[in-house]
Amino acid sequence: MLGMTQVSTPAEAATRITGRAVAEQRGLSGAVTEVVLDSGDTVVVKRGHARNATPAEAAGLRWLSDADAVRVPEVRGHDEEWLVTELVGGGRPTHHAAERLGRGLAALHAAGAPAFGAAPPEGPADAWIGLAPMANAPGEDWPRWYAEHRVLPYVRRAVDEGTLDADEAAVIEQACKRLPEMTGPAEPPARLHGDLWNGNVLWGAVEAALIDPAAHGGHRETDLAMLQLFGCPLLDRVLAAYQEVAPLAEGWTDRIGAHQLFPLLVHTVLFGRSYAGQAVAAARAVGR
Repeated sequence: MLGMTQVSTPAEAATRITGRAVAEQRGLSGAVTEVVLDSGDTVVVKRGHARNATPAEAAGLRWLSDADAVRVPEVRGHDEEWLVTELVGGGRPTHHAAERLGRGLAALHAAGAPAFGAAPPEGPADAWIGLAPMANAPGEDWPRWYAEHRVLPYVRRAVDEGTLDADEAAVIEQACKRLPEMTGPAEPPARLHGDLWNGNVLWGAVEAALIDPAAHGGHRETDLAMLQLFGCPLLDRVLAAYQEVAPLAEGWTDRIGAHQLFPLLVHTVLFGRSYAGQAVAAARAVGR
């Protein structure tokens, strides 16, 4: 169990946190359950996988919501172990929704953060991206902060676990040294979703909703690079709408690989050698 909570099922968690009885429940995937309350309201109940996972996600959702820029599930309540949110989305992507998402991401990023690496208000410094730990340590210089807190910790872990060899790690470390030369004009810290792969975008005809954030202050190009890494429907529409609101600095396409180092190394740590080659290839492209 996590913390002091003794709730053992999603239904019990939903009742305790919302104060409503459960009329029906059905599993969605893994630790996520869809629950129909006796009020007729349908909510999603999610069990955190480790310490701080649930408080971090709840704080992140609220911080993203505060920007009033993109749709995220409303937090109905949480404790140290369980998170209850509204049920969102499910549908086919449309041009309208893609363009609205692009404009919304531009507004979300512009809402800003106190520093690179800043955690959401009331969110823990020791947070998570998926099942991997993610330290929210503030910094003022993006290239140095990104290397120290978003790239090298995962390189060290991958080497320790035998997923990267020493030569591969050296390629990535050299890329970190080149970051200051190729990051473009300095930008203020953006308010990031932080884990913006296509699986965390739930489409609808009118708008898309974003789930499962690893929210923190970072560089806005990191969110966009992650969208591109694993594919996103109508990405050209998303990016075009984004650029209409907040044009990206010249040369941003040359920086995509640098911003993808973070998610690729997280995937290397979580899923093994199948992502190591992509991480090394992205590192070789940095500054070239």
